[in-house]
Amino acid sequence: MQMTKIYTKNDIRKAALELKMGELVAFPTETVYGLGADATNEKAVKRVYLAKGRPSDNPLIVTVSSIEMVERFVGEISTDAKKLMENFWPGSLTIILNIIPGSLSETVTGGLKTAAFRMPKNQVTLDLISELDRPLVGPSANSSGKPSPTTAEHVFHDLEGKISGIVDDGPTTVGVESTIIDMSTDIPTILRPGAVTPEDLEEILGKTVISDKHKVKDKETPKAPGMKYKHYAPNAQVLIVKDNDWQEALKFAQENKDEIALLATEDILKNAKIKLKYSLGKDEKSAAKNLFAGLRYFDDMPQVKYILAKEFVYDGLGMAYMNRLKKSAGNQFFNVDLVEN
Repeated sequence: MQMTKIYTKNDIRKAALELKMGELVAFPTETVYGLGADATNEKAVKRVYLAKGRPSDNPLIVTVSSIEMVERFVGEISTDAKKLMENFWPGSLTIILNIIPGSLSETVTGGLKTAAFRMPKNQVTLDLISELDRPLVGPSANSSGKPSPTTAEHVFHDLEGKISGIVDDGPTTVGVESTIIDMSTDIPTILRPGAVTPEDLEEILGKTVISDKHKVKDKETPKAPGMKYKHYAPNAQVLIVKDNDWQEALKFAQENKDEIALLATEDILKNAKIKLKYSLGKDEKSAAKNLFAGLRYFDDMPQVKYILAKEFVYDGLGMAYMNRLKKSAGNQFFNVDLVEN
């Protein structure tokens, strides 16, 4: 088992050297921590799948430090795609584009003729990629299926001994992965919701964006991460609680205090006479930022059987939050009769 080193922003050259040697180094972004490997080194990329335990037909996001770096792999960028890059990069938007045949290995693309590109809003990581002078693959730096990491400590918990290092730049600020938009099709299509909303994209593009294609069939190769397999799941069963069901949910929690945990906003928690709880803050923005940290918090408590989690309206940033929460819960909602049986 190799030793996993912790790097700071002052160790960028050391971290880049590890990547040049084919090692894996986790890196910070504004959304979640990513697991980095040189995207042009197929052996290194294959190690990412092994470290995460990730299905090999799940394509990897290509993380870049400039638009010029994207052009190495796609050639000419369309007018609409360039508009999105100019308005949302660096930031929480991943853009799927057709690529030059053979420019990236099938290990990166999942065998597709497209690839997903992102420029994160984190200067430490942009400096790291610039030092490497090659893009990084950047899936979330966690064991596959588990809640995504929003701190270096989360990464260390899952991947200690499996990767060379972690560049620590503190907690992430957004907390859920980037919006993914497919620009390789005639109609721009959101494949994963995130902090950049459909309305944001439509305002820039001046055209309709499809925003409800978040799943694929069992035998279909997904164009983007998070569309096919179970994601974000802690050890306990997550149950989503609708606003009208919280009174009943709190009663159930208080009757089963040792097995039930609450993941909710401050207004709900202040009335909960139960010690196993984690605050999502006050609104959709803070809830999105705190969701994965909350799910991971209860993973260290083996006695927890159920996590009761707050539902938000499926709109704006609430759409990104609910997309992840539904996946972590397996789309299961709280029902006291079902739980008691």
